[in-house]
Amino acid sequence: MAQALEPHVPAGVAVLLDQRYDAADADAILDVFYPAVVQGTDQKLATVIWVHGGGFLSGSKEQVANYLKILSDAGFTTIGVDYSLAPGSTDPTPIKEINAALAYIQANAARFHVDPSRFFLAGDSAGAQIAAQLANVISAPSYAWETRVAPSILRSQLRGVLLHCGVYDPGQFKFEGASGFFLQTVIWSYFGTKDISANPRRDEFSVVRNFSPGFPPMFVSVGNADPLAPQSRRLAEVAAGYGVPVDSLFFPDDHAPPLRHEYQFNLDTEAGRMALARSVEFLKSYSR
Repeated sequence: MAQALEPHVPAGVAVLLDQRYDAADADAILDVFYPAVVQGTDQKLATVIWVHGGGFLSGSKEQVANYLKILSDAGFTTIGVDYSLAPGSTDPTPIKEINAALAYIQANAARFHVDPSRFFLAGDSAGAQIAAQLANVISAPSYAWETRVAPSILRSQLRGVLLHCGVYDPGQFKFEGASGFFLQTVIWSYFGTKDISANPRRDEFSVVRNFSPGFPPMFVSVGNADPLAPQSRRLAEVAAGYGVPVDSLFFPDDHAPPLRHEYQFNLDTEAGRMALARSVEFLKSYSR
């Protein structure tokens, strides 16, 4: 994916790699990208903190680095964050780590050209769930208390969330079909138990179940041939029901060619380019 995005990466993006956001955590590393024109100035930009996907048990910030460079060229500081993977680390470790990353980014705002009053959480696949769950923590004090995660930023600092191809409602999990075995493996790895129904953290994991009217505006998208498509549609429906501003990009069931999981990273397709343009439009709209 990163290799396919290489031809689309613009010149003029400054890079700070492998910044350690928690000295006590070997996995706590992030990359920072911002337009080179702001280097040497005190200009601070709206900032997108992106949590990579990989089913909670694979992936890294490197896989989204080129996409974040492309996004940065639209006038943002973009930050790719690594977190601990399952089964070595289980839920809610990544939530706590991304929360710690936010604190570190805020403390280094001037160095990273970050405007701490204009944060966006973003993610793809498992990363979208982590970003959305942390947004719940930041938005609802009762949920923060329940999860024992003290938000490192204020709700007023979080301008929006950008969510691609995520999983938000374990009540919709289906273990039949070709993806059933993989889903069962992910659950076993991330929750530490084969039977999610018996795990007390199942309800905390659900973004839909814990949604609140204070949730920030969202952009949510998924491909028509993605097995997780019902998850994104359900999240958009719940958010709209709470009166939260929702900008969604969904496709007809018969869209051709079929848009599979993580379709948005393929900028050689019209759909991928549309997702990027709509994402930038959303970010700029809520950065003002």
